[in-house]
Amino acid sequence: MHRLKLTQSYLVDTNFCMTTKTNELKEHSENDLSHSMVHYLLTIHKLKENRGFARVTDIAKDLDLTKGSVSTMLNNLKKRGLIQEEDECKFVILTEAGHDEVHRILSARTLLYYFLRDFVGVDEKTAENDSCQMEHLMSSQTSERFFNFMKTLACSCEDLEKKGLLPKSFQFKTTLDLCAYKTADEFIHQQKGDSHLLSEK
Repeated sequence: MHRLKLTQSYLVDTNFCMTTKTNELKEHSENDLSHSMVHYLLTIHKLKENRGFARVTDIAKDLDLTKGSVSTMLNNLKKRGLIQEEDECKFVILTEAGHDEVHRILSARTLLYYFLRDFVGVDEKTAENDSCQMEHLMSSQTSERFFNFMKTLACSCEDLEKKGLLPKSFQFKTTLDLCAYKTADEFIHQQKGDSHLLSEK
């Protein structure tokens, strides 16, 4: 009898956890951007910077997709308030919220790329591919904490080494000049271009 109660209790707890997880996943899928959506936003951003405008045909050509599928996705992004069409010429432009998302995504990719390549030690191609896959999954809070964490490691390691407080096996050095930024917000808003990475000096 006691064993049956435990089993019933476990099932209730498991069902609760599964329901909670399902609700979290549903909320996540409704509010967050997919990998595909991210590529659309970055493409619009790139076209606007390089050509001064972004049309449906340009986006379709750049992403190697049909105009029909592009139009469907653009309608989705419009509903989310991330893009809009200019009244006179119907060019696609990012809204303020869309710009914020692009900067957030670019900064997340930059941090992930340099962390994987310089701190973890994976090869450049792998770092580029993996950072591309993970960029949109990083929350703003995690991105800010990640920036502060990397900056602390990159900007204090030399001093710690001199003081003998850091093991010689630790190699927390990067070509990304994180010390040049006072805050994560400043770093995020400095992200430009479509390379998604800061140009190395």
